[in-house]
Amino acid sequence: MVKRNLKAVVLAGGLGTRLRPYTLFMPKPMLPLGDKPVLEHLIRWLSSSGIREIVICVGYLGRVVEDYFLDGRDLDVKITYARTRTPMGTAGQLKSAEKLIDGTFLCVYGDSIFDFKVNDMIDFHVKEEALATIALVPYKTTLKYGFIEIDEYGAVKKWREKPTVEGLINVGCYVMEPRFLDYIPEDKMFGMNFAFERAIEANERIYGYVSKGSFTDIGDRKSYIKVYERYLKKLGEIV
Repeated sequence: MVKRNLKAVVLAGGLGTRLRPYTLFMPKPMLPLGDKPVLEHLIRWLSSSGIREIVICVGYLGRVVEDYFLDGRDLDVKITYARTRTPMGTAGQLKSAEKLIDGTFLCVYGDSIFDFKVNDMIDFHVKEEALATIALVPYKTTLKYGFIEIDEYGAVKKWREKPTVEGLINVGCYVMEPRFLDYIPEDKMFGMNFAFERAIEANERIYGYVSKGSFTDIGDRKSYIKVYERYLKKLGEIV
């Protein structure tokens, strides 16, 4: 294993529009899962992986995050904050932390919980001398509609009823070199996909790491309620 004192940058400044009304008064990363907010579960995972320096990018209702975690001392980590006043997109949030980044770092979305060995991913990143490495997990889903294939004249050639599609998905966890931030413009809303597209077009060394673990996403109300109930049940079993 490569021994490095990596920092983690946690993106926690989004509006959480798909989770309204829950996020009208609470930022998405602070929504509860069991007896802890999502972000605390994430920080504990980082700490268990040996990552003790954390930069949290805050924006919307960021004071809620800062008042809860303060400097991170209670969780045995050191937390600093990068602040934005307007929505900046995932890459835009990351750019706001540029002055706090001084070496290879981990970037994670603050609304997900991960369950895989991130140190193995870091080792892979260093071995491949990558500019950025994306954590990927296999994903399979069955579409709710049937696909109809037609030829150029409109004649139906095939009916695929509710087909299953599968592939590798991005789970919002990256190992990056500071130079990756050169592909993100200053003070502009910018999605992470656009930053990666720029880097790929410039023939940078961008790699994907297929994780053997899992992740939990709370991107919308339906998924959040499902995950919340699972954590609540787990908490009941512990009690």
